[in-house]
Amino acid sequence: MVRAVFEYGVIGRAIKKGILNINPVDLRDFAVDKHRSVDDKPFGGGPGMVMRVDVIDRALSAIKRKREEGRGKKVVLLSPQGKLFNQRIAEEYSKLDHLILISGRYEGVDGRVREHLADEELSIGEYVLSGGEIPAMAVADAVARLLPGVVGDPESLLSESFSSAGPGNLDFPQYTQPAEYKGWRVPAVLRSGDHGKIKRWREKQINRF
Repeated sequence: MVRAVFEYGVIGRAIKKGILNINPVDLRDFAVDKHRSVDDKPFGGGPGMVMRVDVIDRALSAIKRKREEGRGKKVVLLSPQGKLFNQRIAEEYSKLDHLILISGRYEGVDGRVREHLADEELSIGEYVLSGGEIPAMAVADAVARLLPGVVGDPESLLSESFSSAGPGNLDFPQYTQPAEYKGWRVPAVLRSGDHGKIKRWREKQINRF
């Protein structure tokens, strides 16, 4: 799933250029039984299965052995209990050399992962998904595009919604050809050629949100 998503777009091109690496890790490679089990029944009873701490710990140890160099690394557990992910966190993570994302499944992850292995927990919103892969890919995409050389025009990052380097607001509405379609006209000021008026109009639009 992860490999397929990051084959395309600006992230896919950046990976091919060697600007960044995204390395999915199959936890089943670190299971100890012949069935390659990564989960088991919860102590105390209850529905579903819980992901095992020993399997996750072995996976993290193997990753860290390969990633000792660099300015820093962070281990993040994707979970409903985590703090809400936002652009400020993406900018903070983009300064790291290594970001390790743990994706939960089933009824969740053994609490010892949260207590002893993860540096912090993140949530991408108050809703339920089948697993942590999609949240992890959302975080990876938001962080990766902030790395130098990933987005073709770095100036475009400054004016994006939520960017701390810019106004931090939602972006203004954009228009292109045709200038009129089904009677829906592009605002005349954008076709006026008056850059001062255009700038003021865009600032006004931003402040509406």
